[in-house]
Amino acid sequence: MENALDVFLRACKVVLNVIASAALTFMMFLTVADIIMRAFGRPLVGTYEVVSLALALVIGFGIPRVSMDRGHVYMEILVEKLSIRNKAIMNTCTRIVCIMLFALIAYNLFSIGNEFHASGEVSPTIKLPFFPIAYAVGVCCYIECLVFVHDIVLIWRGQYE
Repeated sequence: MENALDVFLRACKVVLNVIASAALTFMMFLTVADIIMRAFGRPLVGTYEVVSLALALVIGFGIPRVSMDRGHVYMEILVEKLSIRNKAIMNTCTRIVCIMLFALIAYNLFSIGNEFHASGEVSPTIKLPFFPIAYAVGVCCYIECLVFVHDIVLIWRGQYE
């Protein structure tokens, strides 16, 4: 039986994956096009800026997906020697610390996004605004917090591993 959080996170996983994949593909094609155009003496203006902003999207939108798939590196040497209850306590404590960290990161990204929006900060060459990227990655950090909450629920249900 699935709850609303399961359904929401599964939908987020698909959407975030599509956005991150599209940004990565766009980065690849833009970089190749810039290299080809440089060979003809006509480099694409602003490629570095666009690739940098797209990379922020790839990383930000990829973090929740990797966490949902449990693709991160785990240090299990210490944890595997613990009892089931102590493993649950250890996993819960680490998830709580991660929730606090990602909530703080998201809060700061929204603050920075507000500053960028208020000041009209844009990229130097092609004048792309920075604030939408900061907001988007901030939303992904809040989604990551929900992933960790979901993990805690699964840990205490005995369904995590």
